[in-house]
Amino acid sequence: MRASLFLFPPPTRAASSNMKEANMTFPVSMGALLQADLQEDAQYRDDGLCVVGVFGKSSTMQPGPQKETILNNLADKHIFSLFDDGPEDGNIRAFYHQETRVLYLLLSSVCDSRQLLLACESLSAGAAHSDAHDVWTGLDRQHCLHLLYLFSVCHVLLLVHPNQTFDVTHDRLFRALDALRQKVLPLIRAAIKDCPVSKEWKVNCRPCPPRLLFVFQMNGSLKVSANGSESGGNPDKPKKHSPRRRLQHALEDQIYRIFRKSRVLTNQSSNCLFTVPANQAFVYVIPAADEDPVGSLLGQLRSNCALLEPDSTPVVSGPRRYQQMRRSARQPGCGGDPASVLMGGQLVDCSLKEFLWQHVELVLTKKGFDDSVGRNPQPSHFELPTYSKWVQVASKLHQVLVGDAEEEIVELASKVQGQLKVLEGFLDADTKFSENRCQKALPLAHSAYQSNLPHNYTTTVHKNQLAQALRVYSQHARGVAFQRYALQLHEDCYKFWSNGHQLCEERSLTDQHCVHKFHLLPQPGEKTDMDRNPPILNHNSRGRSTSSCNCGRKQAPREDPFDVQGANYDFYQLLEEKCCGKLERIEFPVFQPSTPDPAPACNQAQEPPSEAPALALASVSGEAEQLKEPSTTQSHTPPDTSLSLALSLGQSTDSLGPYGDGEGTETQVQKRPSLVDRQPSTVEYLPGMMHSGCPKGLLPKFSSWSLVKLGPAKSYNCHTGLEQPGFLPGSSFLLPWDLVIRSRSEEDNTGLTEPLDGGTSSWPAPNKTLVGKRGSTGGLGRSRRRDDVARIFVGFEYEDVRGRRFISCGPDKIVKVLGPGGAKDPATRVLNTDMPLYIPSPSQGRGLKSHFAQLTRLFVVVPDAPLDVTLNPQVQPGPPPCPVFHPEQTDLVLPPDGFWVLRFPYSYSTDRGPCYPPKENQPLNNHKVLRAILKATTANPPPP
Repeated sequence: MRASLFLFPPPTRAASSNMKEANMTFPVSMGALLQADLQEDAQYRDDGLCVVGVFGKSSTMQPGPQKETILNNLADKHIFSLFDDGPEDGNIRAFYHQETRVLYLLLSSVCDSRQLLLACESLSAGAAHSDAHDVWTGLDRQHCLHLLYLFSVCHVLLLVHPNQTFDVTHDRLFRALDALRQKVLPLIRAAIKDCPVSKEWKVNCRPCPPRLLFVFQMNGSLKVSANGSESGGNPDKPKKHSPRRRLQHALEDQIYRIFRKSRVLTNQSSNCLFTVPANQAFVYVIPAADEDPVGSLLGQLRSNCALLEPDSTPVVSGPRRYQQMRRSARQPGCGGDPASVLMGGQLVDCSLKEFLWQHVELVLTKKGFDDSVGRNPQPSHFELPTYSKWVQVASKLHQVLVGDAEEEIVELASKVQGQLKVLEGFLDADTKFSENRCQKALPLAHSAYQSNLPHNYTTTVHKNQLAQALRVYSQHARGVAFQRYALQLHEDCYKFWSNGHQLCEERSLTDQHCVHKFHLLPQPGEKTDMDRNPPILNHNSRGRSTSSCNCGRKQAPREDPFDVQGANYDFYQLLEEKCCGKLERIEFPVFQPSTPDPAPACNQAQEPPSEAPALALASVSGEAEQLKEPSTTQSHTPPDTSLSLALSLGQSTDSLGPYGDGEGTETQVQKRPSLVDRQPSTVEYLPGMMHSGCPKGLLPKFSSWSLVKLGPAKSYNCHTGLEQPGFLPGSSFLLPWDLVIRSRSEEDNTGLTEPLDGGTSSWPAPNKTLVGKRGSTGGLGRSRRRDDVARIFVGFEYEDVRGRRFISCGPDKIVKVLGPGGAKDPATRVLNTDMPLYIPSPSQGRGLKSHFAQLTRLFVVVPDAPLDVTLNPQVQPGPPPCPVFHPEQTDLVLPPDGFWVLRFPYSYSTDRGPCYPPKENQPLNNHKVLRAILKATTANPPPP
């Protein structure tokens, strides 16, 4: 905040008479004035200086003189401009009247309408309520520091009101100033300890307890008639005091009672922030302006032209005029001033300058103020300094309280700023009210947060309860502290949640939360520990289900898995030791490390072969020539003898995308795997399962699929079905798939390489009997070989969480065989459609929640016949863009004469997370096993 001074240079004797005509004012900053060496006139150099401070409120919207006009009248000069806004912050302006030895200090702040308007314009349009309140609080603190500066350097203070009503907020302001003064008094003493003033000044940090005077402005509503006959009085007997003087007396009584009640004024004046005189007037009411300017001018002209009686008393001008007028008023019949008595004996009202000068005269005559009351009044200290001494003290106080401090007192100024917190309890009533309201609302919000809470809960529950707590808080909290206590509510609720109530956020692969509170997972070889904080535990959702082993002959309970390895590998490995560990199987390729510490592959886009790592290229460079030849290690089927179910029904395999056959075409040559694709990495492994979106050339550390052989083809009895536990009655029968195979004795010139593509050579015409078929009429029927028809048995097995199993004969149908003879439904329906991965369980139980059965196994009985059965499972466990999952090796040829079981993964997961099972309201057709999972092709029989 910048303070400025309007200074009149000291006049000489010759120029003192022309002071009114010589307007030599110029503005300077307060810091520059206090540091300047002002050369006073020799005749005034040793005289004392009286300092008068003026502060208060002013409004340009109300009629009446402003504070600047009041000071102009007191100095009889046009010094302060009414339209000078000065700096945006409050400022102190001064005028030194060297002839009368009075220094006037004028304080402007946000209490003035012009400064308030400037402060409002400085605020941005989007400022929040709390930000605007911080700005006003800062301005109030600066105003208090300026007031404390005035109360520390002035002898007399004028408090100006824009109307005739006392503003009771000044009582709180003065109590705040008194509390602040008591806090900073040691700091001020340290600042002025080296100044050339008396010891009492250094101890009390002021020249004397300042006397506070009050100036009010009467508005037009209280204007009375000139004869004083208001309030129904007798006009023939006028009052001794005018209405304005009676108003002054009433205001004096009111102000004195208020300040005594709040203990701003006490018996001992030296202990008070300011004093008021006990036997002198300290309230002055400026009369309202006459609405008739012509009549007012005529009245002044009449009074000036009236003939006065000769007076023996010499006319005295200047400060002595008030005492002469006062004595004349006391003795109206003894040659007093005729202007002191009106008609009827009513006392005359003095002017504002005369009202002020009776107090200034006590200072200039070094009498001081004796304003202590009570039985034992203690005299207060008083000192009338010279201008030079006052400037030294005022400069130190200005640096500590208002302006920029020098290096030696910077620490004192910072400590003074630190003591401003004492003002909050007095001035910031809005914040105090808001804090009380918000503090009362916090327990209600805490109760709303903790209502109906489980002991441990998730982030979602925490956010929902916090939103409810904030709604309760917003219903009761008000004011500028709303945001601060709302943040405290956030912190309190989070501390309550994290202090032993936070539930583990990990979700199982079946989309169930872990029931433990927040914990750590045990490291390899580390045991669980419940006593640690946080505890070391394995995840557990308390969900249990019953599942079968790889071959399906043994069931066991299992915990709800939280990782893919535990769901698709570890559980089945434990059951292999008890059941199917010795069965013949086809192993899927897995990652084979070549380094002791392999790393998981990063989630990066597939790179072209030219940008592949040099290590991968070097590892396959020796086999490049061999890979140029058509490879037959992955296929047992010649390209020209293929027979798939889709082709046999006249359908194309283009819809299968990269998983279709396309054999013998140019597309196959273009999609031929590169060298990097065919040689898996031995340094990086795939952190998850194989699917259509994973990078090429990577293998997982374990396989989520299993393909085992239960025995030869004859080990399955189509009349009894599968003899395994958990199957529903009549639902353990596999579906037959009959394929026609030509015998060698009837081969024509076309040979065995002609595919059975649905033409007239492979399927009979309508209403015609197949020649040679068993049970048909025809001469060649008995001469055909018995291998003309090969029967494959296929079964899609579903299993629910309770271990109940069944074979499906269609997307929405379950196999039910009530009598002997086995299943009658052909397998073509299930092989030619997309089978659902989940279907509703046929036995839902007593609960309202529906249970789903998941496709877990595929049973295939391959006969001992010249057929190549190719297995190519593809699973899409979710809606697009969910990838298609497949084993690590596709297009597996099942050897003949075998009873094979393909076990599907229990859960499907990518590097982005698991593919959860469908909810009750989600469609099941998005979770499916793609068609053409089995393909059958004829094989060349061995020579006889």
